[in-house]
Amino acid sequence: MPFALPEPIADYFAADASDPVAVAKCFTADAVVIDEKRTHTGREAIAAWKAAASAKYDYTATPIAVEDQSGRLVVTAHVAGTFPGSPVDLRYAFTLSDDLIARLEIVP
Repeated sequence: MPFALPEPIADYFAADASDPVAVAKCFTADAVVIDEKRTHTGREAIAAWKAAASAKYDYTATPIAVEDQSGRLVVTAHVAGTFPGSPVDLRYAFTLSDDLIARLEIVP
């Protein structure tokens, strides 16, 4: 990765496909994740969302670009794996609060 990401975002991508509990620890207690038009609120729901995705598909997400958009950090990641339409570049829009992720929206 040729650029630095804030620690909670770097930790999120490091744990993304293999450790749902570590992913959830990157978020605030009341964080919101929106992925595939579904909303997951709180660490427990985020860990369950990530565990389900990791069980259903084998994949890697490699950050390839980052852009600051009015307080949100939008990371473009190349995602490849055993899911329909692979590979694809997805945009991960992160909002940080107190050195944790408060909100994440994942879109194509």
